[in-house]
Amino acid sequence: MSLDEKFIPIRNGFYEIVDSLFKKIAGLFGYPGNPGMSTIYDLTDEASLRSKFLESLPSHRTFWPPIQRPETWFETIVGPTPKIDAIPRYVYENREEGFYNFYIENFKNAYFLPDWLSEFLQVQLHFCLDITLLETIREVLFIGLVIYSNIVILRITLSWFIYINPYTVPWCYVVAAVDWTEEVLQGVVPAILGVNITGTIFLGILGVLADSLNHLVFTMPFLPSEAEESKLLFQQQMKDVLIFHYLPILWYRHPIPNEIREYWYNQRPEILDYMQKAYQDADIQFLPDSVVQQLNQGKLTADFSEMMSTEILSNHDIIQEHHFIPYIHSINEYCHNFW
Repeated sequence: MSLDEKFIPIRNGFYEIVDSLFKKIAGLFGYPGNPGMSTIYDLTDEASLRSKFLESLPSHRTFWPPIQRPETWFETIVGPTPKIDAIPRYVYENREEGFYNFYIENFKNAYFLPDWLSEFLQVQLHFCLDITLLETIREVLFIGLVIYSNIVILRITLSWFIYINPYTVPWCYVVAAVDWTEEVLQGVVPAILGVNITGTIFLGILGVLADSLNHLVFTMPFLPSEAEESKLLFQQQMKDVLIFHYLPILWYRHPIPNEIREYWYNQRPEILDYMQKAYQDADIQFLPDSVVQQLNQGKLTADFSEMMSTEILSNHDIIQEHHFIPYIHSINEYCHNFW
């Protein structure tokens, strides 16, 4: 008999003691009548199908650090500017759905602004159709995060060269830009084998933030919640897409920006004609403010002219009445004298 076989009864006895001990402790809490918290949450059929659908969606693949694609000799030598790899919007227009429709491919890792923030940007800050400034801000943030990530990498590299004093010029500027992160994260992130990894963790956080900008989609003039899931033949493949079409809901809730209505009236009258016919029962003003003011002024002038004409006719009748009353009195007096 081997040594392992001799210890089998001891092992089994220990297991039985532990098993009975745990059962006695569990019995104090109602075991076996109280099985405890369920370990598997049963999803409804609808939620389960929705979860499976989201898991089946493709991911928008990006790379961090961003792939370098030089296009000129200067960029080949110095290096190209980091460019954001955003999810493209495909704009289309037709007479059935309107003139401001677009769709994007439905990715599982696509991000959208909250509805309240998107509404604030459109209503208060007037980011409606032209989102060039928003895209520029996103690209500037992306480039800034890339540059700061390189500064963090430089700071980590400096810590491995003991003959470089990081507190001398110019290295002290790098230390001042990065070391505050250690003060924040050092009490949260433990050291591994005596090695401080706060810089590495912070570098990963920067990478996640920068990469998330690649997946951010601006849905102006629509709200993100207006997306309609559908399937389209996309690049010779049937793919899941999100469609934003018809009239944006914010144009029901708030007045359409006047510069857009001016553009319709002066440069795209076919859009104005479509809007007035398609949404004539929606009580929405599609004409620009200047035209509405002219129409209101013309209506006021017409009403004033009609009122003045009525007043003149009334005064004329009064004048005729003043001439006619003395004549009646004279006839009445003549008849009285005759009798």
